[in-house]
Amino acid sequence: MAELDDKKRPPDKDADLAEAARVFGPFEADLIRNILESHGIVSIVRGRTAPFVYPFTVDGLAEFKVMVQEKDLEKAKDLLAARPAADEENGSGKAG
Repeated sequence: MAELDDKKRPPDKDADLAEAARVFGPFEADLIRNILESHGIVSIVRGRTAPFVYPFTVDGLAEFKVMVQEKDLEKAKDLLAARPAADEENGSGKAG
């Protein structure tokens, strides 16, 4: 009977997904997802927090992975590497 179950099971839809970024909060994950999608890269976010629970960053509890198709991984990483860091102001990164 297990053989029949294996035949009926759909193929793994996530088989060709690769991790483009790992962040520690849902807002940053959504920001990255929006950046990628504005450049035509479809992505999904996988997280470890339960709904309606304040995410803690202890031991990976608020860890979120932004996943893209393997064919888009290099482009996604290049786009994310080019984005300014959170502490940079006006693109300079230095306080004057």
